[in-house]
Amino acid sequence: MLPLNSFNGLGMNLGNLSRLSQAVTRSICSENPTGKKAGAARATPDTNTPSASRRLGQGWKVKPCDYIAAGEKFILADIEGMGAIQSMWMTPAPLAASRFAVLRIFWDDQEQPSVECPLGDFFAAPWAGANEYNFAQLSSQAVCINPGSAFNCFWEMPFRKRCRIELENLTDADLRMFYQINYTLTEVPEDCAYFHAQFRRSNPVPQGEVHTLVDGVEGQGQYVGTSMGWQVNHNGWWGEGELKFYLDGDTEPGLSEGQSIGGSTGFPTICSTGAEDYFMGSYNFENQKTKQYQEFYGPYAGMPQVIRPDGLYMANTRFALYRWHIPDPIRFQKDLKVTIQSLGWGRDGYHQRLDDLSSVAFWYQTLPTKAFPRFPDADTLEIV
Repeated sequence: MLPLNSFNGLGMNLGNLSRLSQAVTRSICSENPTGKKAGAARATPDTNTPSASRRLGQGWKVKPCDYIAAGEKFILADIEGMGAIQSMWMTPAPLAASRFAVLRIFWDDQEQPSVECPLGDFFAAPWAGANEYNFAQLSSQAVCINPGSAFNCFWEMPFRKRCRIELENLTDADLRMFYQINYTLTEVPEDCAYFHAQFRRSNPVPQGEVHTLVDGVEGQGQYVGTSMGWQVNHNGWWGEGELKFYLDGDTEPGLSEGQSIGGSTGFPTICSTGAEDYFMGSYNFENQKTKQYQEFYGPYAGMPQVIRPDGLYMANTRFALYRWHIPDPIRFQKDLKVTIQSLGWGRDGYHQRLDDLSSVAFWYQTLPTKAFPRFPDADTLEIV
């Protein structure tokens, strides 16, 4: 491991931007698909095919994007060596394909992906896949969504042997993909864990059960974030559900087989006081002046989007939510499970709801990555 007074180019912040390093900066995009030194802007126009750069020639924006055919898996990046992904910018066209474009990231020589989720959900934009108009500005430390439909993330993602990033197009039409993946090649300290992200959906949450964000995680690590798409399927307030973290064997003791406590097995170490509290709001996310839900976003938490019924075909209210545990990561030593209840408030107190919940859980852990549940097909992913 590197000595404490050394600097290898990882973990940049305003306090060490002035420090020199032997780290190497590289970038992958359609103009340089391998990221190699002096490998960018080498494409030449096809004189037999109409193109925007055919009159200008090589070096004049010949290949700004890639096309991913229906049903195709496309390799966005395949990097060998030791280093870290530092930032990613992506914008799919059409935007509505973002629920059906599946992002997968593989670390080192694993066949099991450590990241597997729809593109929009990974960037905390769960409703972008509903139609071409579901853009919502988001500015946070880990993720930014900027006009017109630019997805950006700044999660640091170290690797020691290899990083492979792929995108699968589950739609029945070609997907045009603009992207830039910035990374460094440098020594990775021994205590750096691997980035993970997993998508799940409960549509709806079954009666008597909870929505599971992640389960079966094995190894040492830290939970660092949650993004959710929440569609309400009932009238009334929906956000009383407790988000629970089961750490290092919490699900095992104290219960007989088949016994359930609050929709789960076992007693958690960490339990929120309600969904709006976990996402760092309060009292129904309500603007007391307008008596409406109030969108907000900040460095570590927010509700950047509220989609309201339009009195015609849009019948449900939908929310996009995120919470980044950057200043307060949740550490685990051997295993992790995270759940949330679909719980509302009625005339006689709390009541269970059958809402449509989708989520992405973000965490770092040691390898190997345990197999994820089978990924949903396009029909199951569809927002209806």
